[in-house]
Amino acid sequence: MRTVKGPRRTARQAILDAAAGALADSPNESMAVIAEAAGVGRATLYRHFPSREALLSELSLEAIRLMDEATVPILENASSAEEAFRRMLEAWLPFGDRFHFLATIPVSDLGPDVAVESQRQLDDLAAFVDHAKGEGLFARNVSTAWIVATIDALIWTAWSSVHRGELALRDAAPMVFRTLVEGLRRDDASETS
Repeated sequence: MRTVKGPRRTARQAILDAAAGALADSPNESMAVIAEAAGVGRATLYRHFPSREALLSELSLEAIRLMDEATVPILENASSAEEAFRRMLEAWLPFGDRFHFLATIPVSDLGPDVAVESQRQLDDLAAFVDHAKGEGLFARNVSTAWIVATIDALIWTAWSSVHRGELALRDAAPMVFRTLVEGLRRDDASETS
């Protein structure tokens, strides 16, 4: 009798995993290539996702859920905004393939559920930024909207750099943290007289 070790991936999850990888490499990848990468036939792919839009919408919602699942325990257990922010970056940056392709697609094209969840996630981040301002992590005189947009842009930049092999994943979170919190000022040790 054969023993199956660990949970078995469903065809639906295999499609989502393959789509994330394929779309990270080529945002316009065809459904046929995604089906082949998932190891399923096109009929199976279309049974689970009747259109490209349905696949992109589900992939987006899954990415949002993964981010939420990673973030909630950090916010519940961190002793400071700085600790929470460092840990959130460390948790978020490995999701690069799940989110990278989204930067090329307007959220409005992914359906109303994605738009609502995406906005909720940005609102949650804004609430965190406001809290972090109160602890002095971010300057109070910089708008919350600007800080949220900068966090979003730097995370995307880090994902892109990791994907292109320009930055090691282990270095991505510290680099984003430094850029956001410390800025790009010159190191004192490297200054010359």
